[in-house]
Amino acid sequence: MMTTTATVENLKRVIDQYWGYRSFRPLQEPAMRAMLAGRDALVVMPTGGGKSLCYQAPALLLDGPTVVVSPLISLMKDQVDGLRELGIAAAQIDSGQSAAQRRAVEGDLRNGTLRLLFVSPERLVNPGFQDMLRQAGVRRFAIDEAHCISHWGHDFRPEFRQLDGLKELFPGAAVYAFTATATEPVRRDIVERLNLQNPEILVGDFDRPNLTYRILPRRDLLTQVQDVLERHKDEAGIIYCIRRADVDDLTATLKTAGRAALAYHAGLTAEQRHAAQEAFAAEECNLIVATVAFGMGIDRSNIRYVLHTGMPKSIEHYQQETGRAGRDGLEAECVLLYSGADTMTWKSIITKSGGEPGVDPGYVANALGHLEDMDRYCRGAVCRHKALVNYFDQQYAAADCGACDLCLGDTELVTDALTIAQKILSCVARVQENFGVMYVIEVLRGQDTERIRRFGHNKLSTWGLLESHDPAELRDWIHQLIGQGLLVQTMKAVGERSFPILQLNAASWELMQGRRPVRLVAPKRAPARKAKADTVSWEGVDRGLFEQLRHLRKNLAAQRGVPPYVVMHDATLRDLARRRPATPAVLRTVYGFGEARVTALADQVLPVIREYCRDQGVAPDQAGAAPLVPPPGGARPGAGKGSGGSLTKARALARFAQGASVGQVMEETGRAHSTITGYLAEYLAAEAVADISPWVDAKTYQRVVEAAEHTGGGRLGPVFEALGKTVPYDVIRLVLAHYRRTPE
Repeated sequence: MMTTTATVENLKRVIDQYWGYRSFRPLQEPAMRAMLAGRDALVVMPTGGGKSLCYQAPALLLDGPTVVVSPLISLMKDQVDGLRELGIAAAQIDSGQSAAQRRAVEGDLRNGTLRLLFVSPERLVNPGFQDMLRQAGVRRFAIDEAHCISHWGHDFRPEFRQLDGLKELFPGAAVYAFTATATEPVRRDIVERLNLQNPEILVGDFDRPNLTYRILPRRDLLTQVQDVLERHKDEAGIIYCIRRADVDDLTATLKTAGRAALAYHAGLTAEQRHAAQEAFAAEECNLIVATVAFGMGIDRSNIRYVLHTGMPKSIEHYQQETGRAGRDGLEAECVLLYSGADTMTWKSIITKSGGEPGVDPGYVANALGHLEDMDRYCRGAVCRHKALVNYFDQQYAAADCGACDLCLGDTELVTDALTIAQKILSCVARVQENFGVMYVIEVLRGQDTERIRRFGHNKLSTWGLLESHDPAELRDWIHQLIGQGLLVQTMKAVGERSFPILQLNAASWELMQGRRPVRLVAPKRAPARKAKADTVSWEGVDRGLFEQLRHLRKNLAAQRGVPPYVVMHDATLRDLARRRPATPAVLRTVYGFGEARVTALADQVLPVIREYCRDQGVAPDQAGAAPLVPPPGGARPGAGKGSGGSLTKARALARFAQGASVGQVMEETGRAHSTITGYLAEYLAAEAVADISPWVDAKTYQRVVEAAEHTGGGRLGPVFEALGKTVPYDVIRLVLAHYRRTPE
């Protein structure tokens, strides 16, 4: 057996050689060492934290193959494609393969040429397949998405229960369970169900510092959705809806508005779902509108936003669904449009599902408990990052995360909350607790409807009491009162149908008497400030070069028949565009470039960078630039560092206000050309600068404006092409920043 020192050195060599990573992320080293020692383990690591590397890298240092159990074919395929791109012998056996394809993989397994074999839980418990694994000397099993085995989890799958006899079927074999989402009860259940012996239990930091969480009252759904999409033009995102009908309606509306959106839900055919998923993975489509059916199989690393149009049914679901954003460690936004009505919707769905044949007796109570936790999280006034971390039994020390609606100031307290709440509750009392939300709102707003006149409610003292407030605002406040336990929404049976009505409780009367406090919030018109991660990860990145490299990546992926993120992650593209390597030696130092990737891609990547540097007049081989290391599971980008970056930027902006040239500011700050022009673009976009001739001559300015208007002006690439590639990207960026800021 290798010594500890040799083990760590060999692991570092392997992850550098194949993956181009120069260091471990949190928990990766102990997880890998447990696997090398043949010790059972449970590893809970947040999405994007690098858990797959924990079983992939050790498999290259151990004798015999490692079997990875995965719940979905698409998950297996993504990992196998990625490993093969790196020159690692990996394969999968699944129901979609022909008999000849399966026999070929089985032959490689028997011949000892495979390092990793991916299979489903159903195939693993097949007796004939087990015999073949024993003949091949398999003694290691990695269970991915292991929370699926637990009844206490949010995503229990009966087929995973078949794995509970794995240790008996393969005596002496080591079993490693991996998941991104598991509370303490779920972790205990995983250990018990898989019969893990004296396991190494490693639980990572559940915080995802590169994600910005925003939970906002749902008011004008389409406008709020469009706001998010406008913030993320040309970026990949997922919109989640609760019902299939909502998916279809929203997709159709977005298409009518000119958005290229695809729908995904269980009501579509298998061919339709597969086509949508493939288009999204191949970056042929950047927007998917889906139910939670669009789930585990999604491994696209550069998803920059996840938008929930309704509340998920558990915090675990929320953590997993938002976790699909920013898997590359770069910044991403997660927006949840919340309404208290979502809780009633989910309760109805859960109760109905609980009555179906074969459903576990404890399902309803367990699901309703998860739902209550999620509702409480949405209503909470605690930093979203802190609340999530605390839910998973961890502590969050920072007072301000700088990356959620509460810490960024997206909402504000309603100053006359007590008076408004008392008026709402008084109206509920005066209509004798016999009507629903919308009717109470109509009375409060003084609506003169036939129904209100019929009941005589236009004569109530509360009629028109809140007429200055719009219906969406009042509906939001009513649901906030319900969420705080100050008002009750229940079902009333009328004949064969039931309707939700509002009723008072003891807390309601205490509030009306002024003996109980209340807190109401309202959203601000726009986010108060941007999250830190939104700008830090772009520091020093040449955006023009990034766009060209992204185009190259898409072409290479199409040639290889794999998703673009399998070829290179966005984090790697940004590091390439930051450091501009022109030689294989410098390329080898870029994040994500191991020996295999250098060998495979140097001849395609380096010519693009050299040509770009020549055309733009910028220096290649910025080897001294700090390489990008994405932060999932670690500190927020820029955390713990000095304020040198912000001081440099402030100094640059001050000099631009004095008319200093880009060259002068570069010399004074010691920063790269792309960094300084980025600062200048921000300055021109933010300030009302009448004359930008110190940086761009009038003739060039006019040419860029005309090209932008001709191409639509949305992206730099088309403008660059329209100008015959004669105007540098940095100049185009400066002109467009100023032109868009200048009033017409």
